[in-house]
Amino acid sequence: MNKLVPDDLHSLEAYAKLRSEFRARVMEHKQHRRLQLGEHITLIFEDRLTMQYQIQEMLRAERIFEAAGILDELNAYNPLIPDGSNWKATMMIEYEDEGERREALQQLVGIEDQIWVQAGGQDSVLAIADEDLERTAENKTSSVHFLRFELPQVFIAALKNGASLSAGTNHPNYSFTAEADEAMRESLIADLD
Repeated sequence: MNKLVPDDLHSLEAYAKLRSEFRARVMEHKQHRRLQLGEHITLIFEDRLTMQYQIQEMLRAERIFEAAGILDELNAYNPLIPDGSNWKATMMIEYEDEGERREALQQLVGIEDQIWVQAGGQDSVLAIADEDLERTAENKTSSVHFLRFELPQVFIAALKNGASLSAGTNHPNYSFTAEADEAMRESLIADLD
């Protein structure tokens, strides 16, 4: 998948005019790229459009308009765009109650290494977590992780030939499996060469 370059981005003024329409388009797109693993874990599979939106929002929030700042944002977010043989996802661990969240993050150490995807009867593929920096301490995990699923050709072929898609976690304190619906499956297949 093509990485974003400065010419793919709108100026702050142009983005202000089209932000509402662009945001609605991205939110609709994200609905087919979000998978709940139980009550407390969400996987959001990123792509070029979701990263373009993220960068535009960062430029807007930080009022970044100089070339160096724009390149910094591109360098930060381009690694989250799939490369054609993988999926990249943001994993969020969400608990509304702060005390419950703190306790859960202590009990879920290492969960980022126990997230998997599976196409039909193919072997599951474990996520490679947090390649940019370590987000887990000895006694607690972070509430946000960045995952890469490097998919073998047989996995990709199975998906393209109609295999179902599921994802889950095998962590001893949080085990869950979810099936992707057809819209999500099609959206994620579009990321693959």
